[in-house]
Amino acid sequence: MRRGEFRAQPRWPRASASLEQAFSACDASVYLCRFYAGGCPSAARGRGGSRRDPSPLGCAESRWCAARGPSRATGRQLRMEEPGQEMCRPGPRDTQALLSATQAVELRRRDYHMERPLLNQEHLEELGRWGSAPRTRQWRTWLQCSHARARALLLQHLPVLVWLPRYPVRDWLLGDLLSGMSVAIMQLPQGLAYALLAGLPPVFGLYSSFYPVFIYFLFGTSRHISVGTFAVMSVMVGSVTESLAPQTLNDSTINETTRDAERVRVASTLSVLVGLFQVGLGLIHFGFLVTYLSEPLVRGYTTAAAVQVFVSQLKYVFGLHLSSHSGPLSLIYTVLEVCRKLPQSKVSTVVTAAVAGVVLLVVKLLNDKLRRQLPMPIPGELLMLIGATGISYGMGLKHIFGVDVVGNISAGLVPPVAPNTQLFSKLVGSAFTIAVVGFAIAISLGKIFALRHGYRVDSNQELVALGLSNLIGGIFQCFPVSCSMSRSLVQESTGGNSQVAGAISSLFILLIIVKLGELFRDLPKAVLAAIIIVNLKGMLRQLSDVCSFWKANQADLLIWLVTFAATILLNLDLGLMVSVVFSLLLVVVRTQMPHYSILGQVPDTDIYRDVAEYSEAKEVPGVKVFRSSATVYFANADFYSDALKQRCGVDVDFLISQKKKLLKKREQLKLKQLQKEKKLQKQAASSKGASVSINVNTSLEDMRSNNVEDCKVMVSPGDKMEDATANGQEDSKAPDGSTLKALGLPQPDFHSLILDLGALSFVDTVCLKSLKNIFHDFRDIEVEVYMAACHSPVVSQLEAGHFFDASITKKHLFASVHDAVTFALQHPRPVPDSPVSVTRL
Repeated sequence: MRRGEFRAQPRWPRASASLEQAFSACDASVYLCRFYAGGCPSAARGRGGSRRDPSPLGCAESRWCAARGPSRATGRQLRMEEPGQEMCRPGPRDTQALLSATQAVELRRRDYHMERPLLNQEHLEELGRWGSAPRTRQWRTWLQCSHARARALLLQHLPVLVWLPRYPVRDWLLGDLLSGMSVAIMQLPQGLAYALLAGLPPVFGLYSSFYPVFIYFLFGTSRHISVGTFAVMSVMVGSVTESLAPQTLNDSTINETTRDAERVRVASTLSVLVGLFQVGLGLIHFGFLVTYLSEPLVRGYTTAAAVQVFVSQLKYVFGLHLSSHSGPLSLIYTVLEVCRKLPQSKVSTVVTAAVAGVVLLVVKLLNDKLRRQLPMPIPGELLMLIGATGISYGMGLKHIFGVDVVGNISAGLVPPVAPNTQLFSKLVGSAFTIAVVGFAIAISLGKIFALRHGYRVDSNQELVALGLSNLIGGIFQCFPVSCSMSRSLVQESTGGNSQVAGAISSLFILLIIVKLGELFRDLPKAVLAAIIIVNLKGMLRQLSDVCSFWKANQADLLIWLVTFAATILLNLDLGLMVSVVFSLLLVVVRTQMPHYSILGQVPDTDIYRDVAEYSEAKEVPGVKVFRSSATVYFANADFYSDALKQRCGVDVDFLISQKKKLLKKREQLKLKQLQKEKKLQKQAASSKGASVSINVNTSLEDMRSNNVEDCKVMVSPGDKMEDATANGQEDSKAPDGSTLKALGLPQPDFHSLILDLGALSFVDTVCLKSLKNIFHDFRDIEVEVYMAACHSPVVSQLEAGHFFDASITKKHLFASVHDAVTFALQHPRPVPDSPVSVTRL
C-alpha cells in the first residue's frame, strides 16, 4: 500500500473470535496509525480512554488514520490533538488481554503531529480553488408559466387542498369535534365582550367570530391556533373608533344609533385596510418583518395592552359614563376621571360584576385542578352568560336596578358593504400597526404549537391567511381579529388536531347568529366586563417578567420596561413605534460596545482565548492578537481603533506625532545646514577669487548622506556614526535613520499585530478605511499587521472595496490565528532593545 492511499480499517473482532485474529486486527490498526499519523495519542488523552482505561485503541488512532490521509511535510509541525469519530473502540478488558503493558505505555507516550503548510488567503484560494458562489435568480422562477408552476402556486396559497384530502377521519374527527364545540362555547361570550371593548354593538363580535375563522380554515397553515376576537386587537380598534366617532361632539351628546353606525363603518374599513396590508406584505414575502418584534417587546406590549383593557372596562364595572379620551396620556386621563366619578357608581352594577368575576375565577381554578379528570373544561363563560341573562330577565335588573344590558341583537347575517375609502388616509397608520401586532401574536403562537407537534408554519402564508380573514371580514362588517391565546390552548388541550375544529366552531357561531343571538338581549354589560377582566389574568401575570428578565438579561428588561411605559403613556400605536425604534437602537448601541480582548495561546494547542478570562492562556512573545466580539462597521469603527490602541499598551498616536515632529525638525536642520554650507562656499569662493574653482555639482545622494550624518551628530552628539551602521537589518530597512530608536523614541514590545476578524459578518467603506488606517499607523511605529479568520463573504467584500493593494495583499490575511502567529514568529520585524526568540509551535 502506497503512502497517501487509504484502506478500510479492520473491525475489532468479537469476543468469540480467536486470539490470533484479535492480535492481527490490533497490529493492523496500530500499523496503519503509525503509517499515516506517525504515532497515536495517549489513551488518557483520547476520548475513548482514561487513566483507568489503558486502552490504546480507545484513543483517536483510527479516527485520524481514516480522516487524514497522507500528511504533507513542510518543515513545520502544528501540534493538534483533536478527537473525532471512533472507528473501533475495544473495551478495557479486551485491550488488556490483547496488548501487553509495554505496548500500552509506548502508545500512551506518543502524540499526534499534523503537518500542513501555512495558509494565507492567497494560498488558500489556490488550494481550495476558490470562486464566487453562483447567484440564484429566484425571480426567474416566479415568472415561469407552466401547469406544474400553477398547481404549486395554488397549493401554496390554498393549503386546505393539501391537508384536507389526507385528513385521517377516524383518528382526528372526534377530537376536532369536541375541540370545536369547546372553542365555540368560549368564542360566544368573548365575541360579545370584545365587541364591547372595541366600542361596537355586541353582535358584531359574533360576526367577527364567524367570517374570519372560516376564511382562515381555508388559507391558514397552523393546525391549532384559534382565530377570532382578541382583547389586544379589540382595545386597539376601540381607541380608533372612539377617536373618529366619539361619544360627544362639541359638548353635545350624539344619538347612540348614529354613533354605533359610524363606529361600525370605521371598524369595518379599518379591517379592510389591515387585511390589505397583511396580504400585500405576505405576497412580497415580508413575513420576516415580525422578527423585529422581540419576545421582551411583545410581552411588554401585551402586558401594557392588558392594563389598557382593564382600565377601559372600569366604566362598565362601576356603571359610569365617561368622556372619551384618545392620544397620548389618554389612559392617565381615564383613570383620573374614574377616580373622580367613583362616588357616582351604581351599587347594583358593581355587585353584578363582582359576583360574575368571583364565579368565573372559581370555575377557572376548578378547571386547573381537575384538568386531567375532565374530558373538556367546564364552560364557565357560557354558563355565566345563560345564568346572568336569565337572572337579569327574571329580576328586571335594567328597569328596577338600572343595570346596563346589551340590548337588541339582530338575528341573521348582514349583507356585504364596501369600505369607506375616504377614511383610508385617517386610518393608514393605525391599520399598519394593528396589522403588524395581529400577525406577531398569531405567528408567535403558531410557531409554538408547530414546534410542539412537529410541523411547519409558513410565516408568509400565515400573513396572507390572516390578511384575507380581515379583508373579507371587513366587507361583512367585522373588525380586525387575530388569534386568542386562551382559546388556542383550549383547542389544543381538548384534542384539536386541525382547523376542522375552527370550522366547527364557526358553524356553531353561525347557528347562534341566525337563531339564538336575540336571546341574550338582557345580558348585563357588567358580566361581559367581568369576563374580559378575568381572561386578562394570563397577560397580567406577565408583570412577573421583570424579575425573570432582571436575572437573565438586563438589556431585555430595559426593552420590556420601555415598551410597557411607552404603551401606557403614549397609547398602543405610538407605544409600538417607540418600542421598536428603541429596541433597534439598543442593538446598535450593543454593537458599539462589544467585548474587546487580547488573546493568548492555550498551552499545547492552536487555540487562542482572552488572557483576562483564561489564566493559562499566555500571550505569544512579540505578537499581539486582538479580537472584537462584534462586526466592525460605521457605528463602531472608531471605537474598534481606539480599543485596539488602548489594549496594545502603546500610545500609537503620540509616537506618530512625536516621530513626525522629530522628522520635521530634522528636515529643518538639514535646510539650515545646507544654507550654511552654501554660505561658506560663497565666502570661500569670494576670498579665493577666480583662481579657485569649486565643483558644486554634488550629487543629491551624497548631499543627503552628508546631511544625515551631520544631523545624527547634532541630535545625539554622544553617539558615533558607526553605532548607527552597526544595527544591521534595522538600518538596512531605514537608511535615513528615521526609525524610532534612531529618533530616541520608545519602541513597542511587540513586532506583529494580528487582527482576529472571525466575528466580522460584513464590512462597509468605513470599516475598510479604518482597517487601512490601522495598517498605516502601526507600520509607522514599526509593527507589522496581519489579519486572520475572515469568512469568504467578507473577503469578497474586501476585494470589492479595493482593500488589497501593493502594500496590503492577501498574503497578510491568514486562514486562522495560529497560521498568522506562526508566520509572524518566523518573519519578525527586528526590535533591537527587546529581541524576541522565535517559538516553534
